[in-house]
Amino acid sequence: MAQRLVTAIAGGRALRNLRYAVILAGMLAMPLSSLPAQDTDEAYSATVKVDATADNAAAAREAARTDGQRRALNAVIERLSGSAETANPPKLDDKTITDMVASFEVANERMSAVRYVADYTFHFRPSKVRRLVRVTDSPPAEGASKSAAEGGAKPAAERSNRSLVVLPVYRDGSTLVLWGDPNPWRLAWSHRPAESGSGRLMLPLGDAGDLAAIDAEKAESGKTDALTTITQRNQTSEAVVVLATSRRQGGKLAGLDVSVKRYRSGRLVDAQGSSFESGPGESEADLLKRAAGSTSADIESGIKRSAGTRPDQPASLAATIPINSLGEWVQLRNRLASISSIRKIDLLSLSRQEAKIEVKYVGTQDQLKSSLAEVSLDLGGGDPVWRIQPTGAANGR
Repeated sequence: MAQRLVTAIAGGRALRNLRYAVILAGMLAMPLSSLPAQDTDEAYSATVKVDATADNAAAAREAARTDGQRRALNAVIERLSGSAETANPPKLDDKTITDMVASFEVANERMSAVRYVADYTFHFRPSKVRRLVRVTDSPPAEGASKSAAEGGAKPAAERSNRSLVVLPVYRDGSTLVLWGDPNPWRLAWSHRPAESGSGRLMLPLGDAGDLAAIDAEKAESGKTDALTTITQRNQTSEAVVVLATSRRQGGKLAGLDVSVKRYRSGRLVDAQGSSFESGPGESEADLLKRAAGSTSADIESGIKRSAGTRPDQPASLAATIPINSLGEWVQLRNRLASISSIRKIDLLSLSRQEAKIEVKYVGTQDQLKSSLAEVSLDLGGGDPVWRIQPTGAANGR
């Protein structure tokens, strides 16, 4: 009798398990179209890098989230509208944007006592976004909805928001510092307000991995492998080394000389410089913050100008090429001729020490510098005297 009871109980459990399995199988077999729209429509999702500093980690995390959801919504609206020019969302408060978020995901989260860095993916409610931008209910173009994981091309808004790693190196007398304390130049960059830029400029956290990847000397000299490592750690391909050199009078900071070098895949593609003078009664901290803000704005402006230039726009520049022999000139000319964006090279004059040429090309100067870097050539100087020479000679490496 007991044996039959046990068998009956076991049989009942098996039947219930079978029923659950049938129900589960039916749920899994449901077509995706029957699920909520926000679970399947990737066109209403965007991933952004967030980086915020506050009095404590919790406040920094909250500031990063609210800033991130606003930038993610702008990216989605720009994508649906077709271009940055037609995307003109109304000003919304943080609560309204939060109500539009169906869900979000966090990855690569790192934090210190006062700073928070992460990658946020926000999924917005399609119906609310459509009402906001007045787009039709028809799905966006197929290419716009493909995710990077599916191998599709990234939307233009996502490509234009690609981050650059900023490495603030400070030279004060004989001291050269990047991660170590004190580095008031790096501190000034970390205190820039979130709304000061588009979010493209990313300051590494300075954890053990960052310290192992690159130091002040390698950043200042443009060490290729170190720059490649630090950009890969931050999931991008570009880095900007911002070197500030102090000028002191009687022990007081009288000014700063700032050098900005932009690298792509470890190769130099742009170099600029500027100087800042201390104002009457201005503290050292305020001078550094002003210089950081101005430099940041210049970098952002350069990125926007480059993005807004047609890739087939014709241009030209005159440059000198230092040489040691006629054979060296022939080699350098052949390397220049191998660059697809260069349409013509006119030799203006030739001596034993240098060749003067006019280069006719298409694109921007930044794109030309990048193309030259691919054949180990550097473009330095500026209007009216440009200089083209082997990368090692230009950087002293």
